[in-house]
Amino acid sequence: MQRLKYGDRIKLALTMGRMMALSGRELLANTGLIVPVPLHRFRLWRRRFNQAAALAAVVAGLRGLHVDLTVLARVRRTRPQVGLSRNERAGNLQGALHPAAGARHRIEGRRVLLIDDVLITGSTANASAWTLLRGGASAVDLLTFTRVIPGS
Repeated sequence: MQRLKYGDRIKLALTMGRMMALSGRELLANTGLIVPVPLHRFRLWRRRFNQAAALAAVVAGLRGLHVDLTVLARVRRTRPQVGLSRNERAGNLQGALHPAAGARHRIEGRRVLLIDDVLITGSTANASAWTLLRGGASAVDLLTFTRVIPGS
């Protein structure tokens, strides 16, 4: 994951996305929309791509599902979550995510599959899911490539 995220190895998303589509096939069977966790525009500019969006595009393409890159917006810059405690991570995300303007009709009543690269404490996933639910989604499921157990 670090090679994809920080090493500019975007082609790794193909293999990783295939693995996610296979392991998440039950979630994908009930999904109405795939949404990646967004990056703030400055981080996206610096990194040049959103790794969650790259994974979401592969997963959606393999299953013939729609991915919407613009439903969820990171409207406030946050510091990187690396090295932050569970409480610091949650506080870091306060007010950072919002449904994009005009997005409600695209998510209302739909079961959304949220895609992220790594799950550590669940702070980003929780903030994203609550934002989507407040925006009208009927349910939100999460599919990540990897899980890191803090302290391991």
